[in-house]
Amino acid sequence: MPEGDTVLQTAKRLHSALAGRVLTTSDLRVPRFATADLTGRAVLDCSARGKHLLTRIEGGLTLHSHLRMDGAWRVYAPGERWRGGPGHQIRAVLGNEAHTAVGYRLPVLELLRTRDEEQAVGHLGPDLLGPDWDADTALRNLLGDPARPLGEALLDQRNLAGIGNIYKAELCFLARATPWLPVGELPAPTAVLLVTTARQLLDANRDRPHRVTTVGARPRTARDRGPRTRRPSENLWVYGRTRRPCLRCGTPIREAEQDGRPAYWCPRCQTGPTPT
Repeated sequence: MPEGDTVLQTAKRLHSALAGRVLTTSDLRVPRFATADLTGRAVLDCSARGKHLLTRIEGGLTLHSHLRMDGAWRVYAPGERWRGGPGHQIRAVLGNEAHTAVGYRLPVLELLRTRDEEQAVGHLGPDLLGPDWDADTALRNLLGDPARPLGEALLDQRNLAGIGNIYKAELCFLARATPWLPVGELPAPTAVLLVTTARQLLDANRDRPHRVTTVGARPRTARDRGPRTRRPSENLWVYGRTRRPCLRCGTPIREAEQDGRPAYWCPRCQTGPTPT
């Protein structure tokens, strides 16, 4: 599930493969831009903004894409077989003499003027991994609707950009609050720490191949074996751990739906309302 750290890694791979080189292949497989031809133009930059990808191209153009739940960009060497999915799932192909980038299952793909990028990403709050990060602004945004459930407020990219369902679950656990607790009921120090921890977690995972939230977020427990000996099932505190023992207290983790997505929590470590 792509979140801010995953999207940043994708942007780095695309930048390494495409930036500074002239496109020799261009194929946008969406009706609105199917006739657009970018061959002969150099790719200037590939960067992330929250969960959005911006590929800037010579001539003042930007290819904007969003991975949503299961989209992906794969980079291949010449002659390498494309393995990201069946051909009908390909939405974009950008290639040069050294690499070919293939976008699979991209629900958002649009070509726009670079000067108009704000139309696509201007609504986003401070980017947890971006140069515009501002903890005070993110905190004000997060607390802007005090009655809103914490989980929903964390997922709203207008508050702070980069958090997905995994980090939502983990941050609620670290705040010792259920995802349904009204965000305005968080004690002020907890709210401040929550925003700080969100930044720390994404930054710690920005270059990791496998996301880990159980190291560095809190003092280690006896159950935390350390990064080299930890089992994969211990990489996350609660996400995807339904009915497994909490890594902090041993209570079985619970799961319920929140706003159309699964939410996870420990009924002993986290306080606040829960679904009946």
